[in-house]
Amino acid sequence: MYTHAVWFAVWIALNLRLFGSVAVFDPYPFGLLTMIVSLEAIFLSTFVMVGQNRQAARENVRADLDFETNLRAEVWAVHIGKALGLNPQEIELHVQEIIQQSKSAMEPGSGVPPVAPDAL
Repeated sequence: MYTHAVWFAVWIALNLRLFGSVAVFDPYPFGLLTMIVSLEAIFLSTFVMVGQNRQAARENVRADLDFETNLRAEVWAVHIGKALGLNPQEIELHVQEIIQQSKSAMEPGSGVPPVAPDAL
C-alpha cells in the first residue's frame, strides 16, 4: 500500500512538471495512470474472486464431512438405543424438549435457565 502511494506521488510529481518539463510523459488528466490503476483493480478483483471460490470449496468439503459425521453418530445412536431397548419416540420427544429449552435460554432477557446437565 505504501509502495503504491509513493509510486503515485512520484508519477504525479513528474507529470505536474515539479522536476522540469522534460520528465512529463503523462500530462494532467493522467490517462495512462488511470488505465494502469484500472487494470490493477481488474487483476486484484479477479484474484479475490478466485480466493473466494477456493474458500467456498473448502467450506463445502467441511460441510460434507460434518454431515457424514453427524449421520454416522445418529445411526450409531439408533443402533445402541435399540440394543438397550429404548423407545426412539420417547427419546426424540425428550431431545425436542431440550432443544426448545436451549433455544429459549439463548434469547436475551428470557429468564429461562440453561439446560441442566442432569436433565440430559
